[in-house]
Amino acid sequence: MGPEIGTVFTSPAIKAVPSGMYDEGSAVNEIKAPAGVDPLKPSVARMYDYYLGGKDNFAADREAAEKIIEILPNLPDIARENRDFLIRAVTYLSQRGVRQFLDVGAGLPTQRNVHQVAQELAPESRIVYVDNDPIVLVHARAILAENDRVRAIEADMREPEALVGHPEVREHLDFSRPVAVLLLGVLHFIPDDEEAGKIVAALRTPLAAGSYLVVSHGSIGELSEGQEEEGRKVFSQTSVPGTTSRSLGQVRAFFDGLDLVEPGVVPLHEWRPDADYAVVREGKAGALGGMGRVS
Repeated sequence: MGPEIGTVFTSPAIKAVPSGMYDEGSAVNEIKAPAGVDPLKPSVARMYDYYLGGKDNFAADREAAEKIIEILPNLPDIARENRDFLIRAVTYLSQRGVRQFLDVGAGLPTQRNVHQVAQELAPESRIVYVDNDPIVLVHARAILAENDRVRAIEADMREPEALVGHPEVREHLDFSRPVAVLLLGVLHFIPDDEEAGKIVAALRTPLAAGSYLVVSHGSIGELSEGQEEEGRKVFSQTSVPGTTSRSLGQVRAFFDGLDLVEPGVVPLHEWRPDADYAVVREGKAGALGGMGRVS
């Protein structure tokens, strides 16, 4: 089971991935789940891994994810767009001299991650991953063993002051210098607008000039009453309080007081696409993203 809201502890509390945790390379073996991980309780992080085609998920995660896909059939496409947005955003920041990253709600290390993208361009880059799912820390152990510039802590973004004040965050990141705070695909799990705004404000408070805030957020429009009820049932089994869609204006409000980086808050596939980036067809996206700079 995950921690109570506000619990913060570091990776030594989680044991490394046990031998045989994976069953024939297909998916996580429920019988050999690591201590502190409940394989019968769906996890948002493991559901996201499933959307991306990953193998680090249990049967309960796959069942829950498929129920959400029934409501939003293009959700795997949205997840992939979000991962591509992460890569482009971190590349942009690294090219502009940002060397410190705080990835809140980092999820499982599926495909290319912040530290891989940033350190390919600048090996000295320092990264702190934050999540409230114990299995995320299990996988982060492998990263920590190989890379002394990466840290992972278990914390809840609903207690942002505890998060940014955590000793390991403060030890690893120098907040007198620019830090990029990444909130990618996580704020839509905070249905209350006031609470979401307070989380963003608290995470922005310690940032020095030249720092950045990066946000991606679900924006799928109206759902039927039946779809909303089914979604609530699924997410009630997880550790998140619910989920919500926000409009362009609502997402843009997270950047109030910051200098928005062009092209502003836009559908993810429209945010500085690479020359080789395959743009999704109009109407197939369901998420917005943007970046703001602290002046």
